[in-house]
Amino acid sequence: MSDAIKHECGISLIRLLKPLEYYQQKYGSAFYGVNKMYLMMEKQHNRGQDGAGFASIKLDMQPGERYMSRVRSIESQPIQDIFDRINDRINAALKEHPEQAGNVAWQKRNIPYVGELLLGHVRYGTFGKNSIENVHPFLRQNNWMHRNLIVAGNFNMTNVKELFDNLVQIGQHPKEMADTITVMEKIGHFLDDAVAKLYKDIKKEGFNKREASPLIAERLNVTKILRQSSKNWDGGYAMAGMLGHGDAFVLRDPNGIRPAYYYKDEEVVVVASERPAIQTVFNTTFDSVQELPPGHAIIIKNDGEMRIRKIQKPGERQACSFERIYFSRGNDQEIYQERKELGRLLFPQILEAIDHNIKDTVFSYIPNTAETSFLGMLREAQNYLNAKKGEQILALGSHPDPEELQKILEVRPRIEKVAIKDAKLRTFITQDSSRDDLVAHVYDISYGSVSPGDYLAIIDDSIVRGTTLKKSILRILDRLHPKKIIVISSAPQIRYPDCYGIDMAKLEDFIAFRAALALHRERGTTDLVDEIYEKCKAQLAKPEAPDVNHVKAFYAPFTADEISRKIAELLAPPDIRSEVVILYQTIENLHQACPKNLGDWYFTGNYPTPGGIRVVNRAFVNFYEGRNERAY
Repeated sequence: MSDAIKHECGISLIRLLKPLEYYQQKYGSAFYGVNKMYLMMEKQHNRGQDGAGFASIKLDMQPGERYMSRVRSIESQPIQDIFDRINDRINAALKEHPEQAGNVAWQKRNIPYVGELLLGHVRYGTFGKNSIENVHPFLRQNNWMHRNLIVAGNFNMTNVKELFDNLVQIGQHPKEMADTITVMEKIGHFLDDAVAKLYKDIKKEGFNKREASPLIAERLNVTKILRQSSKNWDGGYAMAGMLGHGDAFVLRDPNGIRPAYYYKDEEVVVVASERPAIQTVFNTTFDSVQELPPGHAIIIKNDGEMRIRKIQKPGERQACSFERIYFSRGNDQEIYQERKELGRLLFPQILEAIDHNIKDTVFSYIPNTAETSFLGMLREAQNYLNAKKGEQILALGSHPDPEELQKILEVRPRIEKVAIKDAKLRTFITQDSSRDDLVAHVYDISYGSVSPGDYLAIIDDSIVRGTTLKKSILRILDRLHPKKIIVISSAPQIRYPDCYGIDMAKLEDFIAFRAALALHRERGTTDLVDEIYEKCKAQLAKPEAPDVNHVKAFYAPFTADEISRKIAELLAPPDIRSEVVILYQTIENLHQACPKNLGDWYFTGNYPTPGGIRVVNRAFVNFYEGRNERAY
């Protein structure tokens, strides 16, 4: 994706099912869990660059012995920083007590982070400042072991104010109005309530306070706590949590918006945001890693028993299609094939744009994450040429001229690495003119890769804002003097904000929105814009009214092709010599390529939750009133 977009975070939960001595004997280290967590987080590094966090819980510790540890970082390489610090603590302890190098029981009691239950998180901030306080996991501490709660997640809630007000109504005093705080405190409230009720019941059975503790751990109903806590949540989430005594859970939203996968064998239970991370780190097969069903939770009791329970009634499955197009690592077996299919389905549009002239067309891609779609497109181009060659060869008759035959066989798609990302340049200069000059040099070209007068077809994952295209990519491609530059997005036009974890919150940021607005102004239909604003404002004033996405009417007068042509006009620099064409994937082809992940609200406006519809209407009001702020 040539436009930088921050997106959802990544989670990893590991529960070791054997005593630490088992891993020492089999794998040569009591730090097996810590090592695996490092790999799990690194394999999901693509999901987080702003920060990372790690927490662990030790089982069966005595009073006075530390059983919870947490470390977080916002350094430039946060995962590396975290595990360097953990390593330093481990090495310092073993250096001070070399005689304990093989004593697992001593290591567990005296070295932090060495536990049976581990939680990792990689953060890509979509809301809030990039400070250490915003980095997961979050910790809610209590002197009662059972009331300690550690939470990390990949989520955004659309109804944070409502959740905040609910907490105030039950007597709490949240320290800030953020979804991470409100969610954790909601779970914490029902956890406190459940522990208090259990203690009261157990006390009636004649047990004293100390005897009650293991009975509370045994009887605590995590399913009920999650069901009560998440009753009014509106958003997309995959949320992981650990309780101080060793229970753990991972909860997924009812529409399956955010991803979660799990694997279990006799040694470990592991949950993560991405299937390939589990496959690689634990050397297991595609089929052995399962997807957590929407609206369900994996619950692991402190004795290691794993259950999957329905928490909220599953709605229509609306798993995020952007996961498939861009965000998840492309080495997932299904995602790899889907991205190739996205590219294959684009070929007919490309063929038309190059006037069916493959011989004089150079094909390429930008950035590297678009390579898989490019391969799919290339395969379809080869299939097209093979069929055409077959027809031409048959037309030569039974005794073809060797030279003519050779000319036919020599035609193949011309593939070049045309654009190269040269450096990640920081816009530390505040003046617009100077900053634009820096942006223009983020990408460089391979000189000589395109001959003057050629067509240049280049695939991108998606075109969101178009800023990098306008200020950098199109200008540098124009230096090669192609006749026509065709930029092809493997994703459809992004028209609506996301509110479930991706940093796309403002309508006016989208080049498709700006193009439609330009068309309204050209055609004298701005009265419709005024009308949409009034409808959105009225809708927001009456939250009890049926939720309707009024912003759909903004795009309704125009075809997708009309908007694409206007986008090309807006993005082509005025001094560019080449003709610029912008092509987008169709919604129908997106669904064909990614049939299991039909969450497409950023393309269609079909939000899976009521909160999403309120967000898009609020975003339009913000745009109309000139408010430069988020809609959630």
